[in-house]
Amino acid sequence: METTKLAELPALADAPPSERMKLFRQKLRLCCVVYDFSDARKQVREKDAKRLALLELVQHLSDGKVAWSPQVVDDLMTCVEANINRPLGGKRAAKATGKDKIEGVDEDEPVLEEAWPHLQLVYELLYRFVLAKVDPKTAKDYFSKRFMLQLLNLFDSEDPRERDYLKTILHRIYGNFMALRSFIRRSINNVFFTFIYETGHFNGVVELLQILGSIINGFALPLKTEHQKFLEKALIPLHKATNVAQYHQELAYCTAQFVEKDPTTATPIILGLLRFWPVTASAKEILFLNELEEIIELIQPEQFAQVMRPLFLQIGRSITSPHFQVSQRALYLWNNESLVNLVAVHRVEILPMIFGSLYHNCDNHWHVTVQSLTFNVLKLFMEMDSQLFDQCSAQLVEREGKKQQVSDERRRRWQQLEARVQPYRQQVR
Repeated sequence: METTKLAELPALADAPPSERMKLFRQKLRLCCVVYDFSDARKQVREKDAKRLALLELVQHLSDGKVAWSPQVVDDLMTCVEANINRPLGGKRAAKATGKDKIEGVDEDEPVLEEAWPHLQLVYELLYRFVLAKVDPKTAKDYFSKRFMLQLLNLFDSEDPRERDYLKTILHRIYGNFMALRSFIRRSINNVFFTFIYETGHFNGVVELLQILGSIINGFALPLKTEHQKFLEKALIPLHKATNVAQYHQELAYCTAQFVEKDPTTATPIILGLLRFWPVTASAKEILFLNELEEIIELIQPEQFAQVMRPLFLQIGRSITSPHFQVSQRALYLWNNESLVNLVAVHRVEILPMIFGSLYHNCDNHWHVTVQSLTFNVLKLFMEMDSQLFDQCSAQLVEREGKKQQVSDERRRRWQQLEARVQPYRQQVR
């Protein structure tokens, strides 16, 4: 009945000016009806009528012809909430109902929202409202905490088109309504906590990190305690997730923004990276080395001095990795001028920590390119300080000699023990 009315209503452009806002509100209320898109053959006429009505509403709003009042805003937000607040479908929902696969969808492909022809226009309506010159106090009353939490939950949608709209809208709301900023940051924080410590899955991590990248850029100095906690409790632990590769580019950008904003944050970021350093995931280790290089380019000498010991102990382990790409990536760090300059200042402490790893690679690594790169790094240290290089070389020879002595002594004792046990073995036989 309501949809028939919607199809029969006149166009907004054809209505008398005095009746347009009444008609605008009427169409908004009728667009609250949600249709089932799982069967394309059902309610075709009604679906098309709603799509055309939404198009008309978006155009009317874009043209700036809406006279905003609390009643109009209330109708618009009711329409938006009725359409976007829904149980999210996709692969996880299918598994929850006992289905391993969705027919016609590959395992690696996202599940697109069937109702997108309507949803897109509803999101466009919301976006235009956020852009409109509405009294912030009036609008803020409708962007309640409940609505903002619902908006954040929708970031778990598998449809990338929906997440892109949500990202744009949330970013605009954050920029336009200062009173909501702290709540939005805390809510994003809670989404990350749930992802890291409970579910291990959330589709919208990339989009939320993209929003945060620009938010961090606007932080005032000195950084608030809230921002420091967010970095240490939410952003850094995001590195521990097994699927970090999906959002690592955006995560690395956020950590770099923190260091650029406040150089002292480099210390907790590097120590956090070392805490979550992968042991068996080579591809993940390469990502960590990439991020490490970005931070080293921004780090100040004071912070570098604080982290250099654990940092280069880990780099030494990466250098000797049997996975040639990890070893190569660790050795490529010495192509970075910022790192070489910092190492030159602290070479007395750093070279002894990694000299054994470099020497081991030259003699024992199976990959020719790794051996060549290792030789170049050793040559760089030799040219940097030949006396220190000779000293480290002598210390290594001494250590290796002691190791060999210990090994020989262990073998000799085992042989003695074998000799003593041999007569008893013969008796037993």
